[in-house]
Amino acid sequence: RERAVPAPLAALSAGDAALDRQVERVARLVNTPISLLITGETGSGKEFFAKAVHSSSERRARPFVAVNCAAIPEHLIESELFGHLPGSFSGASPKGKRGLIAEADGGTLFLDEIGDMPLALQARLLRVLSEREVLPVGATRPMPVNIRVIAATHAPLEQLVLAGRFRDDLYYRLKGAHIQLPPLRERSDLGAMITRLLGGRSLTPAALQRLMSHPWPGNLRELRNVLDYAASICAEGAIDLDDLPELQASRLPARADAVAAPRDEGPEALLQALRAAHWNVSAVARDMGLSRMTLYRRMKRAAIVPPNRLDDPSLH
Repeated sequence: RERAVPAPLAALSAGDAALDRQVERVARLVNTPISLLITGETGSGKEFFAKAVHSSSERRARPFVAVNCAAIPEHLIESELFGHLPGSFSGASPKGKRGLIAEADGGTLFLDEIGDMPLALQARLLRVLSEREVLPVGATRPMPVNIRVIAATHAPLEQLVLAGRFRDDLYYRLKGAHIQLPPLRERSDLGAMITRLLGGRSLTPAALQRLMSHPWPGNLRELRNVLDYAASICAEGAIDLDDLPELQASRLPARADAVAAPRDEGPEALLQALRAAHWNVSAVARDMGLSRMTLYRRMKRAAIVPPNRLDDPSLH
């Protein structure tokens, strides 16, 4: 018998067949303990998808806790995730801290950019998933937690596993069900999504043609930003070409499966790349297919410090 798709999940698609199949499959899993791994290009809606799963489930009255594994400094991520007892390490809060995993108790823990989680913490996360308990830093007794885990990444985890940068047992534990989100340029519902996001505003034929022909390297995030900008610029009437921001194609590859594994440069090559980019860390990170925080971690391991930035907290 065909099941009705919950409204939060149904709203993710405006008629794309490939995405509809993913949504229908996940709709049958919303109230199971199966972990979900969502992959897709940056901006393709991974967190929106995770939130829709949570909102469609029996856990919706409990917290949805999102953790960006690439944004938390490596020396803080353990206490942020697992929490810590008062004074359990140098600099620890005297009152202790309830970790984000415990905050998600009864609800959903969303681990974004899971490929950036340090190897040492991957083992601890695996224990949380297998034992359903968390051990705060400095504690001797674990605490039980009831969480649904959804992880997401734009990185090729299979290649990170082969390179020894991601645990294979954690990978298979997270990949209870794999959801591959299509990039916006491959979706057949682009026109319908534009109409939906405009919320009643109209477009001239020329403006619509421009939006339909753009490759959308930033995916849904870019589309939302463009439409918000156009709606703000256009005081009245239909949005025209002059109301659109400048749209530029990116260097991103044309297919999601063409994304290369992040390059693991040696210290000398990394130093040369940084010097060539005049120490523009963001530019080097993009070129290497890494998050900025991951690049800072590699710089720290190689004892590379940018000139005039010896006090940069990201490197300590």
